[in-house]
This record gives sequence, structure tokens and C-alpha cells, in this order.
Amino acid sequence: MAQFKPFDVKGRDIDKQTMNWNDMITKPYDKNEVDAYTRTRVILMNGIENNSVLTSHAMDRLIDNNEIKEQLSVIRRVDSQQQQTVNWLNPPDQSVVETTIAYEQVAVDLTANLAKNEQDEQLRKALDFALLEDFDHLFRYGCLMEVLERKDPVTITQGKTEIKPGRPTVFHHRHPADEMRGHFDKDRANAKTWMNYFTIVSAEQQTELFYKSHGFMYPDNMARKLYSEIADVEEQHVTQYELTGDPRGSFLELMTLLQLNEAYNYYSCAETETDERIRNIWQRFCEDEITHVLMCNALLNKYEDRDIRDIIRTDTIEPLIVFESNKDYVNRILEEQVDLQPYNMNYFNLNDLPDNWPSFAYRDRINAGGVPSEQVVERAEREAELPRAA
Repeated sequence: MAQFKPFDVKGRDIDKQTMNWNDMITKPYDKNEVDAYTRTRVILMNGIENNSVLTSHAMDRLIDNNEIKEQLSVIRRVDSQQQQTVNWLNPPDQSVVETTIAYEQVAVDLTANLAKNEQDEQLRKALDFALLEDFDHLFRYGCLMEVLERKDPVTITQGKTEIKPGRPTVFHHRHPADEMRGHFDKDRANAKTWMNYFTIVSAEQQTELFYKSHGFMYPDNMARKLYSEIADVEEQHVTQYELTGDPRGSFLELMTLLQLNEAYNYYSCAETETDERIRNIWQRFCEDEITHVLMCNALLNKYEDRDIRDIIRTDTIEPLIVFESNKDYVNRILEEQVDLQPYNMNYFNLNDLPDNWPSFAYRDRINAGGVPSEQVVERAEREAELPRAA
């Protein structure tokens, strides 16, 4: 597998990165022919770009420097156009629940890949913990697809990711105090840890927003509630992941790292993409992001007398992020950690939690009146004998 050497990649002139509508909105992939991991790469990169744009907007409101604001605005506009290009690769005939199955396949195989390659213990534990919850979400949404569309969710995952219960979603709901996590040290963390951090925050944030912006579209009340329930868990995941990152970096330091993360992800996608047309998009956008890194780094040099090379302390970031089957890894984590829950900034077996664990009472309140993630399984079992759609 190739290594990512960002300082060896030639960028594209920023003035040549603006796209017209025909460049931006191209032919979507065929949902019946696309490789499952091409679909997951499209979803991931949409999330990576979304996070860059949202973070840049937030920084714009907090920075009192017009030169920095202008440069962020220029980069943000290109990132926004890239995001639209990527997201519009999804076809219009792909239903919300079909896309949802793919979102959870992203969550499972991305999280497993990052966890297997993470050196920081706190971040790795957070990845393994949430992995089992996203794995269960895939199962619950698979049941929903069977109920609503009479389709087998394996048509989306193509057998590359198992679909079976993980840590049951009914047990995912926790008091906010139990989502607190310690963070890695920015002065000791390696470049790969930074890349894993930005990648998982971006991916989980996108999932939360997708469920909140699409779940209400269903007329089926159980489906509406299921999307709400799992969106609530995804909010928890975003919280726990973002807390694992060191918040002490300056705005310019974090924005330069964020742009580097975009380039790293595009490079990873290009190295593993099987669709030539889409691979060309990943390669072009990687070159664009290298220019964004250099632009942010120039600001870092000017205003903080620092350089991105001093922050990441390497010329090579490895390994790349790869979408591949992780069945053995997921099953091992499932066997070892299914009964874990977070408490006091660590993880404990359910039997070792104190009686006053805040999440016990919180869970009773939020699950009062029925649990959609349990109801969808019961309904799928009742309707299992009905014929599936072709």
C-alpha cells in the first residue's frame, strides 16, 4: 500500500479550482452496479468536506483578522463545491434507507480500520466502544429495510460487512456526563492519530446530521422514531470523539491539520478506488487540498512563526485509510467488549457499574413508552414470511 507523502504531492493553483455547474454536478453512480466500498468512499468524503466547511464557518465567527478570514473564505468555497460534487454522485433512485445502510457500513468498516491502526490508547478505546454500537445500528436499519421495502440489506453491503446484532441500541442511551473522555496530547500525538481523529469526527457528525435531516420524511411512525433514536446516539458518538482531540491547538494549527486530513483521505480513496471516473475525482481533489494546506501553512508561518512540519513531525503519514471487510476484528471486539459501558472517563463491565451510574436513570426516562430499535426487530420477525421485492 502506498504511503501518503503530502509534501511530495503537487497542488493545483487555487484560481483554477472553481468549478462550473457541469463540472460540479456529474453523472451519479449506478446503485445496482456500484461496488459497496465505492459507495462508502463517496459517503465518507462528503462527510470530510462537510466538516471542513462547518468548522471553517465556526472559526470565521471567532477570528478577528481579515486576511485569515479571506483565505478561509476562499478555501471554504472550494471545499463547498467539492462537497456538492461528491454528494451528487449518489443516485436519485437510491432510497433513504438504502443510503442509511451504506452510512452504517461506513461507520463499521471505517471505525474498525481506524481502531486497528491507532496508537493512542484513549482514541482506540473510544473507536472500539462506538464500533459495536454502529454495528448494531446497521442491524436495526437492516430490519427497517426489510419492513419498509421488503429488500435484503445485503444488496447494499454486498456481504462485505456482517449484519447482525451488536451491543443492543436500547443500551446506548447515556447521560451526557458519561460521554466525557480524556484527550490525547497534541505535542506527543503522531500524525496518524490526528488524521484518525478528524476523520471519525467528520464521519459521525455527518451521520447524525443525515438522520436528523431525513428521518422525518417517513410516514411510518416507527421509522420516524427509529431515526430519532439512532440520531440521538450519533450525537453521543460525536461528543465522545471530539473530546478525545486536544483542544489546545490554535485555530490556524487546527485548520491546517484539517486541510491535511482532507488531502490524506482523498489520497487514500484514490489509491483504493475501483471506479476510474470517481478515482479521477479523488486525485484532482487531493491536489486541490494540498494547495489548501499550503495556504493555511503560510498563515501559520506568518502569524505564529510555526510550520505544519513541526506539528506532524513527519514527511509520511501511514497507513492509508482502507475500506475492506473487517469481520474478524468486529467479532473479536464484540466478544470482548459487548458488555462495556463508560463511566468516570473510562470503560467498565456492566456488572461493575455503581448503582448511582447516571445513565441508569437517564435510560429509564428516555426509553419509557417503548424502544423503536427493539420494535423494528419485532416487526421484522413478524413480517419475515412476506415475499421480498425483486
